[in-house]
Amino acid sequence: MYEWMLQSPIGPLTLFSGGEAVMELRFGDLRQGGPGCALLERAAEELGEYFAGARRVFTVPLAPAGTPFQRLVWDALREIPYGTTATYGEIAARIGRPGAARAVGSANHHNPLSIFVPCHRVLGANGALTGYAGGLEAKRKLLAIEGVRLSL
Repeated sequence: MYEWMLQSPIGPLTLFSGGEAVMELRFGDLRQGGPGCALLERAAEELGEYFAGARRVFTVPLAPAGTPFQRLVWDALREIPYGTTATYGEIAARIGRPGAARAVGSANHHNPLSIFVPCHRVLGANGALTGYAGGLEAKRKLLAIEGVRLSL
């Protein structure tokens, strides 16, 4: 397992890869002494560009591990354009499961590639900020980087 840690405006982030794709992004410095690799260095550079407002789309290969339903939700999250938001209910409708807003929320909660798979762009039905693995302040900062103005 390869790993890479970077400092960001929302605190330290640790990236993990098996070598072919980025598998996880975790909040905090969670390195365990594994080596880095060129792929993770490139992923860290792309994140740096994102935080600087210079990148809207990530190009590094991603390989999140999850159930078929979770991967369906995560694919839908990647379709939310930079600088916009969607609700859990809207995502559920987009994937053809309009009554599955809570299940979408659960899939968001288990997203192993936050930021790359932009679960921070998902809000509650009333437009309120809801849970985020990095904390609500991190979610607020990520949305601010993208120019999203929250009404609540």
